[in-house]
Amino acid sequence: MTIKVGDKLPEVRFVVWSGEGPAEKSTADVFAGKKVALFAIPGAYTPTCSQQHVPGFVARTDELHGKGIDTIACTAVNDIFVLTQFAKDTGADGKILMLADGNADFARSIGLDVDLSSRGFGVRSKRYSMLVDDGVVKVLNVEDIPPQHDKSSAATLCSIIDHTL
Repeated sequence: MTIKVGDKLPEVRFVVWSGEGPAEKSTADVFAGKKVALFAIPGAYTPTCSQQHVPGFVARTDELHGKGIDTIACTAVNDIFVLTQFAKDTGADGKILMLADGNADFARSIGLDVDLSSRGFGVRSKRYSMLVDDGVVKVLNVEDIPPQHDKSSAATLCSIIDHTL
């Protein structure tokens, strides 16, 4: 079943990069008591993710924080080592919290996983953006086709936040 507006995020564990290396953070650690702009990419270093989706959020970091967003987070079905280097290469380091969902546990638990095995990618996350307030989904924008990013873009999320918060 796919998560929808009004649902609480399920409790899962992500891997993040800390000063000492990989560390776990629960859904509660990331979302409790915070307004979070969360977006998902099918994979680090894929063309749309690298050239458009992540750079759009990097460019709108100040705007999102100005709208009351506490944390901007990106999740992908990649390991934290890949996501950490990806953040550095895209300018997201220090601006966007990278949440590694290496086994697609989060993507599956919210029903936004997609099997791209026919393309050699295995199970990945659908591309989406959401606004989460204290663990509850307030806005959810899911793309129909992975290469598209208009519905899930930072620009779209920013325009919707004005009417939501």
